[in-house]
Amino acid sequence: MSTPAHTEERLDGTGEEPPDTKAGHEGLREEQHRLTALQGLAALSLDAMASVAYGPESIVLVLAAAGAHGLGCTLPVTLAIAALLAVLVASYRQVIAAFPDGGGSYAVAKRHLGRRTSLVTAASLVLDYVLNVAVSVTAGVAALTSAFPGLHPHRLWICLGVLALVTGVNLRGIAESAKAFIIPTAVFVGSILTMIVVGLFRDAPASTEAAAGHASALGSDATTVGALLLLKAFAAGCSALTGVEAVANAVPSFRAPRARRAQRTEVALGALLGAMLIGLSVLIGRFHLQPVEGVTVLAQLADASLGHNWAFYVVQFATVVLLALAANTSFGGLPVLMSLLARDNYLPHVFSLKADRQVHRHGVLALAAVSALLLVFSGGDVNTLVPLFAIGVFVGFTVCQVGMVRHWRLERSSGWRGKALLNGFGALLTGVSAVVVTATKFSEGAWLIVLALPLMVLVFEAVHRAYTRIGDGLALGRVPEPPRRCHSVVVVPVSSLSRLTSKALTAAVSLGDEVVAVTVAPPDAEGRRAVESLRRDWDLWRPGVELVELPAPDRALGRPIVDYVQEVADRHPDNRVIVLIPEVEPARLWQRLLQNQRGAVVAHAVRRDTDAVICRLRFRVG
Repeated sequence: MSTPAHTEERLDGTGEEPPDTKAGHEGLREEQHRLTALQGLAALSLDAMASVAYGPESIVLVLAAAGAHGLGCTLPVTLAIAALLAVLVASYRQVIAAFPDGGGSYAVAKRHLGRRTSLVTAASLVLDYVLNVAVSVTAGVAALTSAFPGLHPHRLWICLGVLALVTGVNLRGIAESAKAFIIPTAVFVGSILTMIVVGLFRDAPASTEAAAGHASALGSDATTVGALLLLKAFAAGCSALTGVEAVANAVPSFRAPRARRAQRTEVALGALLGAMLIGLSVLIGRFHLQPVEGVTVLAQLADASLGHNWAFYVVQFATVVLLALAANTSFGGLPVLMSLLARDNYLPHVFSLKADRQVHRHGVLALAAVSALLLVFSGGDVNTLVPLFAIGVFVGFTVCQVGMVRHWRLERSSGWRGKALLNGFGALLTGVSAVVVTATKFSEGAWLIVLALPLMVLVFEAVHRAYTRIGDGLALGRVPEPPRRCHSVVVVPVSSLSRLTSKALTAAVSLGDEVVAVTVAPPDAEGRRAVESLRRDWDLWRPGVELVELPAPDRALGRPIVDYVQEVADRHPDNRVIVLIPEVEPARLWQRLLQNQRGAVVAHAVRRDTDAVICRLRFRVG
């Protein structure tokens, strides 16, 4: 059969594709594991979208202390939050354009506000991302156990199960997780918008069955609304803004053109979130809703707009699912941030590695592990974690916008004064919010965040100092001395004659100028008989390699070999000593449990106490 012309042009004489074509195909495969704008909205906005389930409720619960007069301020407070949201979206849209490599607030602070400030920002984002996972999972499970009280005693195991599910999906790649979460996101957003539109056409609630029989949480004594109360309500409602920064942190996860796709996602996120927050606030005033114990504000609004029917339960179920999956925002943003910190030598370099699906696997697993510890610590109780939430993200917001003000002053592009004024106003609002949230929640557990931030910065600094010392020891950045050949001695530990011994000595004579086989001789009679048997077999075999017996008075395996290696190194300091350790690798994974781990013991001892090169020869059985 003849080969088509276009195929012949693609192949070289070996029948393989040319390297440039291979590289192009690799690039296409990598792009397939990246996000489109729609997938980015599903993968990186779940945290922000789900916040409409508790953001308006946070405002209402604070204002309820002032009675009906306080609830009348729900819409103005929400409009102020929506204005801040617009400022943040505009700011992060500019951050995406200026820092297309991702990192968001960390990247801005690093360039314009100095190293220490950038580390504070990074620490605040890391804490917020980790807490977002724990809070989202526990909130979703809490909504589920509210509908099915029989599951309440098992909520911790359900939380851990949901966390394992989200982690498993993200280990398959961020694009795969986005595809899996598009439908839940669409159902939630569609149900909330439908509820708002239907509610706007009603003059009175369609049903109040959800709140019937529940005690009102409305204050009865207070009649005035003070500035402090409004400030508290604003700060509480700003919890709805968590997750806005995730898109800017994960720009490298998007398909090309990355910055443009990320900007579209950021704008779409802001528009949807703002519309839902304002719409829900309008409905709260329209239906004169009062907070009650045991029923969420969102549930009351669904009841009033849609009636207590199947549509009500669709909204509730969609809320449960999205709250549980909102943790995915952290899995999309934090591993990218950790990879940037690792690149800058503030975290172990393993966090910068990617798997074949463009997944920062170690970052995903680290986030899952820490989140699991938080879930165990809290017992799956959302109220234990909520006071710690949202403080870190406000620190990141404030630092980012201060950095962007400096960015505009240095760049002085067209309209830079207006942009700087916008960012400066946003920094003022988020800074005040950060102070208010921290002060009001300090005794409830926020002190842990205040303590954890500087501790995490100290950890970053310690890692950086360690890498600096390693770099100095390796003389990185300087031209090293040219390589030179030296006499090499290969030491091969053996215990018996087998194909493994033959393979090991074959490899050894190929590696070095001089080969010595060593065997450890225990002091007991059985040990002596084994060594004598090996000596007789060795003399009959005649491999052309000397066999040295090493006495072991205390039956230790590693110490005699270490002493011999050190003796060879001291006798000829110019020699390069190589310890070649032969090991069997069984065909089945479980069969590795049957091995005696002698090779690992020897390798550990030699690595710890000598400068010898360690070579572990794997002999595959089967």
